[in-house]
Amino acid sequence: MTDTNPSPETLELLPELTQATVSPDGRRVAFYYDATGRNEVHVLDLETGDCEQYTDGEAPASNLWPLAWTADGERVLYHHDDSDGGERRDVYTVDATGETEPVVETDGTTTIRAVGPDGETLLVRSNHEGDMDAYLHDLASGDRTRLTDAGYPVWRPILSTDATRVAYPGNDTGDPDNRDVHVCNTDGEVERVVELGERGSTSSPKDWGPDDQQLLVSDDATGVTRCGVYDLAADDVQWFGNADYVEEPQFFLPDGERFVATRKRAATTTPVVYDVESGEGRELDLPDGVARFGRRATRVVDDDRILVVYTTPTRRPELLVYDLATDEYEPVFERDYGPYEPADFVEPVYETVASDGTPETPARAVEHDPYETFDVGTLFYDAGARPSPLVVFPHGGPHLSNRRAFDSRAQYLCQCGYAVLQVNYRGSSGRGRAFSRALHGDWGGAEQGDVATAVEHVLAEYDWLDEDRVAVYGGSFGGFSALWQLLQYPDLYAAGAGVVAMTDLPDMYENTVPQFRSGFLQTHLGTPDENPDLYRERSPVTHAGNLNAPLLLVHGTNDPRVPVSQARNFRDALLERGYDQGEGAAFEYRELDGSGHFGANADEESPLALLTDFLDRRL
Repeated sequence: MTDTNPSPETLELLPELTQATVSPDGRRVAFYYDATGRNEVHVLDLETGDCEQYTDGEAPASNLWPLAWTADGERVLYHHDDSDGGERRDVYTVDATGETEPVVETDGTTTIRAVGPDGETLLVRSNHEGDMDAYLHDLASGDRTRLTDAGYPVWRPILSTDATRVAYPGNDTGDPDNRDVHVCNTDGEVERVVELGERGSTSSPKDWGPDDQQLLVSDDATGVTRCGVYDLAADDVQWFGNADYVEEPQFFLPDGERFVATRKRAATTTPVVYDVESGEGRELDLPDGVARFGRRATRVVDDDRILVVYTTPTRRPELLVYDLATDEYEPVFERDYGPYEPADFVEPVYETVASDGTPETPARAVEHDPYETFDVGTLFYDAGARPSPLVVFPHGGPHLSNRRAFDSRAQYLCQCGYAVLQVNYRGSSGRGRAFSRALHGDWGGAEQGDVATAVEHVLAEYDWLDEDRVAVYGGSFGGFSALWQLLQYPDLYAAGAGVVAMTDLPDMYENTVPQFRSGFLQTHLGTPDENPDLYRERSPVTHAGNLNAPLLLVHGTNDPRVPVSQARNFRDALLERGYDQGEGAAFEYRELDGSGHFGANADEESPLALLTDFLDRRL
């Protein structure tokens, strides 16, 4: 362990590496890295270990969006965002000399999906004409063809290796949960609809085989997501695995005879290699943690070597090259720990807690009858203080999950002396269809009961937790959860903080970006016209008068997903009910000028710094 105790702010400043993708020749890797204090495109030579910075101020502040190589390997495609976090993204290229060039410019949000090996075809998603649709962009002429116009977002289109077809998840039924695999030509004409599962199941294409005669697909008709290989000529699919765990296909290997998937089990994500002919699969020999393969990143180095980003709760993500023939791996870009060592970080305890969505703590906003009982997964971080304050940290999404990965925010809170509880409430990913869809039509219901039940469990399990110093904190849907916990179960909490939190669902529906209106709110709650009572009842703003603990509200002024009106409406509702605003008052309010949903303005204090200052004063 380190000899001194560095400031927690030092942890927040450690550089991040994201979106690693391998060049067409397998010799280099492009990624975002912010060691300079700003997100920039870097390129690593896998043979020499040399790393070169390509951009100098042109890369976006957010590192969440994918990179890609041009077919000749001479340039890197990246997202240019001059909207200060507002997500008006264009596509640019940069080469080794630092020269940048615009490729796709619109007045909307455009995201790279794939580059054709012909060197002329770029597949993107864009919402500049309404919903998030798939487009083919001709790199030589600049012409753009709209492929989809279905009235709902198209999330994961994939381009065939010969750049003549695109596969994407589509829905021609009246069931909003249904997704089938659609295959279209370069004019957008649908040539085939592949119904892999039963009506209402979700199917998705993941990768084309090397000869474009096979599609790597996923489907959840069995109740958990499984991997399949669909033969286009035979119109037949072969399924893999035994459906014990959620398994998500990632990519074919170059021979087309094997593919890589990830298996989710007990908050870990483990890579699996399947043999197509035999159907047999084997897990890669890595420690318990989380493997990541990026957003449409290329991870194939050669026939038997792949690029893996791997992390554990106490080890920051490392870039590894894994040899499938020998089951050996080596780090090719080790992470910077600054003044820390892995031993300085907290190893969380994973356990499940039975919950029927109705905790013993009285519900003060909306009464619920017991729901279906689920075993809800939790991660508990013991920072070592005795007695110890507790921060409950529900994740966003909501279809995400906390896993045994390095979580810089949780570790930051531990460095500040707070125990941390994370809860994979019903609606979280990685547990199958029934668990995920249990949240549909019930925001502010059983999933919030799951969180409160988990809090009750740890308070009973660890007598050294100070039940008078329990706070709740989250961002986005996690911010909605934090506010709902304070308003629904105020007896549990002594303080709370919501960052870019949803507070007013009718206003959210009216003012969010189109793809989140149609692909997110409508999927979960219908429309305000269809379900006006539900939209009002499950809005925190409706129950603002239940607030009984100090609250911190933080919101970026340039957030297109959760508009700043959400924070302002809740602030106004509190003021109308007689609550005082200001440091030391009933609630504290902070707008971050120019920041978006994922942050952008480096001149503003970070939400974590604002949170810990607030907790130090109020908890």
